[in-house]
Amino acid sequence: MKNLPILLFLLSPFFLASQNGGFPDEYLGKWAGTLRIFNGEGLAQELPMQLHILPTDSTERYTFTLIYGVDTIAGKRPYELVVLDREKGLYLIDEKNSIQMEAYYIGGKLWQNFEVQGTVLYTVLWREGDALVWELSVVSSTPVRTSGGRLHEGEEIPEVKAFPVNGVQRARLARM
Repeated sequence: MKNLPILLFLLSPFFLASQNGGFPDEYLGKWAGTLRIFNGEGLAQELPMQLHILPTDSTERYTFTLIYGVDTIAGKRPYELVVLDREKGLYLIDEKNSIQMEAYYIGGKLWQNFEVQGTVLYTVLWREGDALVWELSVVSSTPVRTSGGRLHEGEEIPEVKAFPVNGVQRARLARM
């Protein structure tokens, strides 16, 4: 692929480094809205969702509490957002149960990707006006198709794997 060197440069860690851009300060507060869950057939479910991002005694740790559903006790996920390198946009979501996952503030959005039991989850959180938008896509880690990986008209085409998207969750959250 002729554009592959450009793509690799754009994906290099040097290029991905990001300035703070107001994160997490502009995200602090308690936010609430409706989580909409979609599958291939359309809207499958709606439920209340909250996200609380609050300062702690440390300038390097913030609460990052997700609350799903009407039962705010059973639906509470009390995580922490840990600053690893503010200038490079490197963060960590600490679930405080031995699970820790990197998060990256790049291009005005907080990105996080992780795999659990054969399912890859991609989350993105960003400011849109006075709201926070949270989106999660659910993707199988087993490819649905593999193509390329051969010579085509004199050009070596890399192998490309396509993965099925099984669902998307999206919430637009307003300050409480």
